[in-house]
Amino acid sequence: MTESTPIPHFVQLHHAEDATVRAELVAGLLQTPAQIAPKFLYDPLGSRLFDAITELPEYYPTRTEAAIFAQHGAAMARALPERAVLLDLGAGSCAKAARLFGPLQSAAYVAVDISVDYLREALQALQQRHPTLPMLGLGLDFSSSLQLGSEVSQWLVQHGVDRRPRVVFYPGSSIGNFVPEEALALLRQAHAACAQGGPGGGILIGVDRVKPAAVLEPAYDDALGVTAAFNRNLLLHVNRWLQADFAPAQWQHVAFYNAAASRIEMHLQARSEQTVRWAGGERHFVAGERLHTENACKWEPPAFEALLRQAGFGAATHWSDERGWFSLFWAPA
Repeated sequence: MTESTPIPHFVQLHHAEDATVRAELVAGLLQTPAQIAPKFLYDPLGSRLFDAITELPEYYPTRTEAAIFAQHGAAMARALPERAVLLDLGAGSCAKAARLFGPLQSAAYVAVDISVDYLREALQALQQRHPTLPMLGLGLDFSSSLQLGSEVSQWLVQHGVDRRPRVVFYPGSSIGNFVPEEALALLRQAHAACAQGGPGGGILIGVDRVKPAAVLEPAYDDALGVTAAFNRNLLLHVNRWLQADFAPAQWQHVAFYNAAASRIEMHLQARSEQTVRWAGGERHFVAGERLHTENACKWEPPAFEALLRQAGFGAATHWSDERGWFSLFWAPA
């Protein structure tokens, strides 16, 4: 950082209190079938592995979404408010949002992610490239709550952008990690966040669409095994939280399309009978038993438009690629 480059402000609302996290993990492990929330995939190594996944030939969502931005970016810029506060959910490396700074003439950037250390590093690098844009990093588990808190409100006031429109940006079809009722709850919170800003705000959200299993399944089970490593790394994250003894090599990555539920499911399957122990408890797994780690729900545009309306948003516009594999929706608040 040079003396003339501001350091991005950082607010950490996600403090990962040990007892709460451990209780959540243990409750999931003791369910039938066992499950772990997908947010636990994103420790610092998991975040980097996911970045690698987006570069894989099988993983079409990232490059398809980028192609939609490239083809329809001018139309999006006309539809969205200028000088808005860009509220980036699941910001990760912040690279997708950074492409919007120019077209939207963003007034401020608020990057939200549960992976606090990774976000802090990414935001510091981004601030160097955009030294005049006010940036705030928000360490927050928004899967539970999208309450921004008083410190964020004070920061917005301090930078004179508290009454600017707010654009909630949620790319990559991360909304697919939530089953429909959960997605609706999150979208309602996103609508409330928009409503707290000036008029003209809304949501810009990437949504993966229903496709044949032959296209969907390789995107979540690539030939190089990067997604498998990403999935198994979750067990190391759980080991650290619970002082557990999961052996990742004893678990096989499984991904398949559940057509009835319109979603990809990711699981870890026990290669052999085993008992996993942690401080104060244990869970016995038989050979072939699965631990559910992630959903990736797929949507048809009319159904997702209806979901946005249920959440309180107005009439949506969406842009898609030529194959109709992916859509970006803009819905005013």
